[in-house]
Amino acid sequence: MGAKTLRIGGASGYWGDAPWATRQLLQHGNVDVIVYDYLAEVTLSILARARVKDPETGYALDFVNDVMASNIAAIGEQGVTIVSNAGGVNPESCARALRAVIDAAGLDLNVACVVGDDVSLRAADMSAAGVTEMFSGDAFPAPESVRSVNAYLGARPIVAALDAGADIVITGRCVDSAVTLAACVHRFGWQWDDFDRLAQASLAGHLIECGVQVTGGNHTDWADCAADIDTLGYPIADVSADGSFVCSKSPGTGGVVHRGVVAEQLLYEVHDPQRYLLPDVTCDFTAVTLEEIAVDCVRVTNARGNPPGEHYKVSVTYADGWRAGTSMTFYGGDAAAKARAQAQAVFRSCRRQLAAIGLDDFDETSSDIVGADSQFGARAAALTQREVVLTLAAKHRDARALGMLLKTAVSLGLAAPPGLCGFQSSRPRPSPVIRLFSCLAHKSTFQPQVLMDGAQIAVQQTLMSDTSQQHNTTQRVQPELALLPTSSSCVPLIRLAWARSGDKGDIANIGVIAREPEYAPFIWASLSEARLQRYFAHWLARDAKAIERFWLPGIAAMNVVLHDVLGGGGMASIRTDAQGKGFSQLLLEMPVRIPDTIAQRLAPVKAINP
Repeated sequence: MGAKTLRIGGASGYWGDAPWATRQLLQHGNVDVIVYDYLAEVTLSILARARVKDPETGYALDFVNDVMASNIAAIGEQGVTIVSNAGGVNPESCARALRAVIDAAGLDLNVACVVGDDVSLRAADMSAAGVTEMFSGDAFPAPESVRSVNAYLGARPIVAALDAGADIVITGRCVDSAVTLAACVHRFGWQWDDFDRLAQASLAGHLIECGVQVTGGNHTDWADCAADIDTLGYPIADVSADGSFVCSKSPGTGGVVHRGVVAEQLLYEVHDPQRYLLPDVTCDFTAVTLEEIAVDCVRVTNARGNPPGEHYKVSVTYADGWRAGTSMTFYGGDAAAKARAQAQAVFRSCRRQLAAIGLDDFDETSSDIVGADSQFGARAAALTQREVVLTLAAKHRDARALGMLLKTAVSLGLAAPPGLCGFQSSRPRPSPVIRLFSCLAHKSTFQPQVLMDGAQIAVQQTLMSDTSQQHNTTQRVQPELALLPTSSSCVPLIRLAWARSGDKGDIANIGVIAREPEYAPFIWASLSEARLQRYFAHWLARDAKAIERFWLPGIAAMNVVLHDVLGGGGMASIRTDAQGKGFSQLLLEMPVRIPDTIAQRLAPVKAINP
């Protein structure tokens, strides 16, 4: 491995990712660093509840007990650096548990932990100060309902830990890409105003932070990897001193790494690609280029960076009532009609019972019928389905009402239309509605620290000028308008593009990447904001903000951002797709008009035989 490159493997995209990823990278990846991302926004609230029950928990237990315990000998032997946010809401406890594993293995490895992101004790002060939600402007939740308050720290404290000699760094909440950026800053000695390099390394972290999503997982052309689902290779970024990098995977593993797969992940869970805000740099991805330099090797260049803002994004999770749901299958003739009749009967019966005991009506109800409802595609709505899945769900301030709903759904089983079936080991239970509240807090109010070997290492924060006004004066990148000739045809978007969708709270985004750059202007013209508004009208809240579109000429792509579209999102939603993961698949069915000269050159539709 050359001194001018750093080979970083990504072994976890969420809490629950494959435990064999670390072993795969150690055996086949020849990596210098392995990074892990465990913390979705709602994960912190789950870990906070665990810490209340046991003060020594509150971190990703399986990171220590499974991943590290079974691989620590190889990590020590190969000298691989580990950086992980598995510390959750208790990084100190996670570090202590990891040191015990290291001691039991007879190894001499330095473990550092980063603290300072958890400011849950400030909830009352934030409420009193009138802090508002950064997207909706809503008031701060009642302090007694708050489960967690964590700032998204950047790479600086991790770099301080690595500079101090840490072999393993455990953090709490930090931005997902910071673990990769920190490893690069430490290795190459970049300055904190090397913004283009910081942006490049942040993009490398963004690409590998979701594990196999950049090596074929969730890819539009999924049939290309259908035989490899259980053997997908975990991603590797070979970063050079100038910030450019090559995205690949462990040799001999399943999956693919090509322009389309990498571009899908580049846009995953991104809002404005011209202004991707991070604690250490404001990234501009609009000019990024992707070059396939070898099989399963894509070179990534041209990310640009600007100074970061003066604030940290802060994630607040809070309890807001209860939710519950259950699913059942109907099949045979008129399956959808049977499901609708059953749903109506369950809610009618339950509402009578609520009124009888003096409980209010449900705050919100849902009865999704997968396989029939129009929100799952116009093509499905036009068919008489012989098999559908009904999902009943509701929210209420009183868990008793939801217990009644679940019991009623079972009680009416023998009264149901014919063709009802299902497989459940036990009746579901109500669970808390956990909402996400995002806000900004000035960096000067936080004091991140590194703890290692009983010593405290202060982290110096050099505040940059706030770039919040820069977006107002920076002209948004726009494509050239496409002019259709007289002779044109309509084809499904999937013939022209790859796409992937993701979520942030109640916002969903859909990245759409042209398979060939010449298709991009016609895709932009067809996917107008007005047409998208009509296409997703079933999900959009009545008072939803306007749909936004962003153009990325470097990768011939557009990013569609849908506001107020997920019923609260995450654990606050009762929708079948609470995170918008299927939105891209629906959009790929939309007809797009293109010149006949292009339509005639399109490759034939592949037969799917996984």
